[in-house]
Amino acid sequence: MAGSSSSWLLPLFVQVVMMKVGLSSASELTFELPDNAKQCFYEDITIGTKCTLEFQVVTGGHYDVDCRLEDPEGTVLYKEMKKQYDSFTFSAARNGTYKFCFSNEFSTFTHKTVYFDFQVGDDPPLFPNENRVTALTQMESACVSIHEALKSVMDYQTHFRLREAQGRSRAEDLNSRVAFWSVGEALILLVVSVSQVLLLRSFFSDRKTTTTRMGS
Repeated sequence: MAGSSSSWLLPLFVQVVMMKVGLSSASELTFELPDNAKQCFYEDITIGTKCTLEFQVVTGGHYDVDCRLEDPEGTVLYKEMKKQYDSFTFSAARNGTYKFCFSNEFSTFTHKTVYFDFQVGDDPPLFPNENRVTALTQMESACVSIHEALKSVMDYQTHFRLREAQGRSRAEDLNSRVAFWSVGEALILLVVSVSQVLLLRSFFSDRKTTTTRMGS
């Protein structure tokens, strides 16, 4: 898998996890997508392989991005505009390199942080004879159960980390807005206070001048 944009910026918190096991592969990536930018990735897939693309916008703007998936012939298999998160499952109809792109070209000044998980194929069995007709031993059954539980835990941890990052981003954005609004209110209050003082001083100055002229 490779990126097509030479101007891709790596954030400090980029996390890449690549796992290749047997006929199954999974790719997870969290990357920064600048404004007016497009980032594409490529994956070689054999015919009949079941694949799942899942993505979520973690930070930036309205937390939306355009996503497009094409087969080796350029046929569009999936296309969504301004989605915050989504999941798409398909079976490869032909051999070749599949391309999926994330676009932030509709945004003029907002950077986005995008996470995606691209699953290719099914997980291979833990044991070579797991699909045999006879029943598994107690140890094998326990290993399979533990393996499935660990996979679920990893999925939950990933989603909770994404939700935590998104919530932190929203909180920081709200805090910045409140801080700017507070500074603006303080400046407005200061200007109004100074204006009132100057206005009152001008009233007393005019009255004193008028009284002095009448006495003379």
